[in-house]
Amino acid sequence: MDPIEVIAIYEALEEERRRKRKYWVHPLNTLRLEIGQFHTLYMQLRLNPDKSFEYYRMSIQSFDVLLNLTKDYITKQNTKLRTAIPPEERLTVTLRLGEPLAGKRDDAERCFCFRYLSTGMNFVSLSHDFLIGRSTVAEIIKETCEVIWKVLQPLEMPEPNKESFLKVAEEFYKYANFPNCLGAVDGKHIRIINPDYSGSNFFNYKKFFSIVLMAAADSNYCFIIIDVGSFGKEADSNVFRSSNFGQKLYHDMLDLPEDKILPGTTGPALPYVLVADEAFALHKHVMRPYPNKTLDIEKRTFNYRLSRARRYVECTFGILSNKWRVLHTAILVNPDFATEIVKTTCVLHNFVRRRDGLNCNDELLTSDLPTLPNCNTSRPSNAINTRDLFKNILWKK
Repeated sequence: MDPIEVIAIYEALEEERRRKRKYWVHPLNTLRLEIGQFHTLYMQLRLNPDKSFEYYRMSIQSFDVLLNLTKDYITKQNTKLRTAIPPEERLTVTLRLGEPLAGKRDDAERCFCFRYLSTGMNFVSLSHDFLIGRSTVAEIIKETCEVIWKVLQPLEMPEPNKESFLKVAEEFYKYANFPNCLGAVDGKHIRIINPDYSGSNFFNYKKFFSIVLMAAADSNYCFIIIDVGSFGKEADSNVFRSSNFGQKLYHDMLDLPEDKILPGTTGPALPYVLVADEAFALHKHVMRPYPNKTLDIEKRTFNYRLSRARRYVECTFGILSNKWRVLHTAILVNPDFATEIVKTTCVLHNFVRRRDGLNCNDELLTSDLPTLPNCNTSRPSNAINTRDLFKNILWKK
């Protein structure tokens, strides 16, 4: 049979299946306002801050701030045929705590967006818990994630500039004792399902399908910059170099501070750098450890100090994945949707971290997200010289 005929038959069968839809709204879902999870738990959670933090992964106060920031973008109008799902519930299915709902669609929808991100529940389970149709659940989560990123990114993860880099470097020197550090950079695999017609592009060295989260973090365990969505087969160095941030760094287009002579030294002035592991290429602005095991004491000291600074990004990934459990399992959507989900968890991480700090009950400073493989790369002589200068100064200090 001709492939075109097969496709035509398949589409005809699908159309017939859609026509046979038994209910416009399933009778069970019409009971959402009476027995749906959001409507039975919402007010009780508001009265119990500890439980609400466990449920939403943030404080009531932070949740209210987020609702106010995003409410205008996700509010839906009631129609003659149906009552809209309110924003609080939208956030709960994707996060919200607010006033009694009185049947507004917008607030209710937003709440379950947080529920999805914080637990990783599949859309079918969320549909059963909240008594909302499965396709509606997917639509709400996608829309709410896009809105959260749009609203929070300029506030919580703005493009870094000279002033913000100087602040990061000052805090890295204070907490990690590593000078002129712009941040710690690393990449992690985010598990997804294999997209149709993608071949082996998303198949990584760990033998599963993934997209890559590339990120730089500061010493407060917040993300400075992220890049999400590269093929899982790519190595760290390639992903970083091809990212928007990497392109600007390698082409001297970033607003970086001028080279600086370190306190207590007479020179020379050293550039500001990112610290990374051996998977990254050595560059004037990217420091990686010295290779090989047979190193002298000065090089071992440098590697130790660099590793101590680099672990901040590892801890940041650990906090991220332990708070937003959707990252603990395969994200069962297409890569573009998965990219929006990961971006949303990262910007929410910064939002919650700066308002609520760390919660020892559910935050583990270790990451279970797989790292990326090493990539053999050339080492420019000026980058080697820069690393040697850092080594000499760190050894003397």
